[in-house]
Amino acid sequence: MKRLICMAALFTVWFTITACGNSQNGRKTDLQAENGMSLSVVHPNTETEAEASASGTTVYDTVENGVNEEENVEMKMSVRIGDINFTATLENNDAADAFVEMMEKEPVVIQMSDYSGFEKVGSLGRSLPANNSQITTKAGDIVLYQGNQIVIFYGSNSWSYTRLGRIDDLTGWEDALGSKDVTVTFSLEG
Repeated sequence: MKRLICMAALFTVWFTITACGNSQNGRKTDLQAENGMSLSVVHPNTETEAEASASGTTVYDTVENGVNEEENVEMKMSVRIGDINFTATLENNDAADAFVEMMEKEPVVIQMSDYSGFEKVGSLGRSLPANNSQITTKAGDIVLYQGNQIVIFYGSNSWSYTRLGRIDDLTGWEDALGSKDVTVTFSLEG
């Protein structure tokens, strides 16, 4: 019971702080607690889901452990292999943020070698913040390996990597990569 009272008090304080400010353009969220208590939250100056959809922005709201998180933008990059351009969606992590900072200065050009018939790998020339975890990749995944190598997949592998992004449309992907070494240019979209 004490836990329930503490959680209700924390929710009340958090929601009171969140709801402060100008709510004329805000979005109202109604939450139903497990004990049947109903809570309403006004998120000041945020897009409604309909406005977000119309503008092309994605809005994700989650309530986890009493914390409301919003993510508004998917960051895109261009991946050029020879004369063929692909678009990739970047991950939301420190490694991808550091990679974006590099691309903001100039496109990142990497000589990539074929490895084991399922990936191309090339040195980035510097280290990025790594947050490795054991993952199974698939065609189109772009990952950071050992903090300083970029790996792009046209097959699958299980290893410890930091995800950087994923190719949006794999049409022509495997043909563009081929079986030989390639030069890949990473740059920001737009």
